[in-house]
Amino acid sequence: MIADAKLTPHKNKRKVKTMKRSDLDVIISGDNLDLTEALKQSVREKMEKLFNHENRIIRIRVELGYNHNISRQKMYFAKGMIEIRGPELVVTVQDHDLYAAIDLMENKLNRMLRRRARLHRVKRKDTHDVEIPALIPKVQMA
Repeated sequence: MIADAKLTPHKNKRKVKTMKRSDLDVIISGDNLDLTEALKQSVREKMEKLFNHENRIIRIRVELGYNHNISRQKMYFAKGMIEIRGPELVVTVQDHDLYAAIDLMENKLNRMLRRRARLHRVKRKDTHDVEIPALIPKVQMA
């Protein structure tokens, strides 16, 4: 072995870009509620788990709020919307604790994503024959 030999990368090697999720993928808004940095960070951490499960997610919108119409009890709500190819996944959860509402919202969105993936796998594996009725007239070539 030569001690002075240097390893150089191959010139024709393709560069693979890894998708890095930024804060632009998670949009957090508040309704009748001031959003603190700790609250925003907590929501971002929860939503990163969803990005790890499904790589085709375009954007996640989270709306946190305080529902003051309920009778004398503080009720917080968390609404999550996942923009993905196909129909949007939307979840709304209410709870007395805002952080508990965020946890419940994350769990429901996670279950919806897993169900969607499972149904795609079943649909892909479960092929069926197409039956053509015999009453279709045949076309004659001229």
